[in-house]
Amino acid sequence: MLKKIEEIKAIIANAPVKKLVLAAAHDQDSLAAVLRSHAEGIVEPILVGDSESIKKIAESNGYDISNLTIVNESDTEKAVEIAVKMASSKQAEILMKGKVGTSTLLKCVLNRDWGLRTGKLLSHFALFEVETYHKLIAVTDVAMNIAPNLQEKIAIINNSVGCLHQLGVEIPKVAVLGAVEMVNENMRATLDAALLSKMNQRDQIKGCIIDGPLAFDNAVSIESARHKGIKSEVAGDTDLLLMPDIEVGNVLYKSLVFFARAKVASVIVGAAVPIVLTSRSDSEQAKYDSILLASAVSQKH
Repeated sequence: MLKKIEEIKAIIANAPVKKLVLAAAHDQDSLAAVLRSHAEGIVEPILVGDSESIKKIAESNGYDISNLTIVNESDTEKAVEIAVKMASSKQAEILMKGKVGTSTLLKCVLNRDWGLRTGKLLSHFALFEVETYHKLIAVTDVAMNIAPNLQEKIAIINNSVGCLHQLGVEIPKVAVLGAVEMVNENMRATLDAALLSKMNQRDQIKGCIIDGPLAFDNAVSIESARHKGIKSEVAGDTDLLLMPDIEVGNVLYKSLVFFARAKVASVIVGAAVPIVLTSRSDSEQAKYDSILLASAVSQKH
């Protein structure tokens, strides 16, 4: 059972070093995180972007990039295209966003001719280290899918469960969140939760234990679940929180980071390679931790 994000290092300790391509690499926090990962033998970077800007950032911060592969491209969209093509042609095993908008990156990722489509739904997987919880807890989806329907929620669960398997969680416990613990025909999230739970019981969704609907308090607190008379294998011991929609997920993500001071690592999964696509407000540490996570989940690609 992982309690700290840093423990992911033990999972990837004996794995081959992954090639990571940083798209629009002239971004200080992203570059710093990549170079730290490189120094620790986690990734072998390829930097695609404005070489002069990259060198200026390196010089002003004392970074040694003399032995790194740098592909000079000052046009951001072209730089992203080059990076994505490197990943799709297996020249890189991890794609990372640098100084570029998310929409620009994803447009290239989803290109039908040379992008990173696999036929799977792309979804966002975030892993949190929260002092008040007894182990790492994952949250999905907070950044990709706006209002997922039942089939999309199944795909999101399967993507995330695959990540947790790679992290050594053999049978992840999945809490499908709603505002209440009871099925309410007027609340779509509770209906989906009940269906997902039953599908899991009938082995239509495998490799995990699903329960829902669960409100946030009883998903993460066994005392709360007992107080409300909820009998559940998941309540109070959740590994994965499935969000009803992107608004709820985004608010929870940022609440954990800014109010609870939680550490976070996050990736986009479902593409041909994991994508480190962090928020502009995420710290250098979060970007580094996300590289750790991407390296661990890339074992399955």
